[in-house]
Amino acid sequence: MMRSLGLLAALLLSGAAHAAPDGAANPPLTDQFLLDQIELGEEIEVRADGDLNGDGDVDTAFVVASPDERHLYVVLSYRAETDMGHQPGGDFKLEPDPLGPADLSISKGVLTIKDLTGGTTALSATYRYRAATTKDGPRMRLIGLDASVYSRTYAHDGNEMSWNVATGDTITSLLKVSQTGGRGYDKLYTRKFRQPVRTIYMEDTPEAEGELIGATKAK
Repeated sequence: MMRSLGLLAALLLSGAAHAAPDGAANPPLTDQFLLDQIELGEEIEVRADGDLNGDGDVDTAFVVASPDERHLYVVLSYRAETDMGHQPGGDFKLEPDPLGPADLSISKGVLTIKDLTGGTTALSATYRYRAATTKDGPRMRLIGLDASVYSRTYAHDGNEMSWNVATGDTITSLLKVSQTGGRGYDKLYTRKFRQPVRTIYMEDTPEAEGELIGATKAK
């Protein structure tokens, strides 16, 4: 069974904290350190490094995968008066049936996760997060979620959604199998509407397909 974020956090805090010399950069987590935290049958599917909390030091997002489960973790650098190290920023479960490794990237303080799962009928989900300061410490906050369900063989129609969680602005479209003889989709019945703004931290990330279904049924 994949270990909980609490256990991983304890290992990070005990194993990665060190004295903070003036002007020194906080070194990023090594691949070996991450490998030391996982259990038999698990692997690091993918990792991405970059500055998420604006301190100039390297933060890390990575996916731990086993045959039955996939989990994304974010580890943020921290710097105090006497020490510096790493602390958990958030985690959530990805769908367990990937059609290839997730795509992680960090750019301008935004963590983007692109994940394709399923089979002939596929779910494409893109999650975007920013680090937020809370009374309980830094936490990754969901700011955007895009999702589409479609047939990889164009055997049926599909649906797609783009949801700006920070503003509530949402766009949905029907993906209609092309009738022109080509293998593709035509985008029809595009709707734009606004959902109530919600604060959603990474641990509470909703299922992409469920949000897509809800958005396409919204009036």
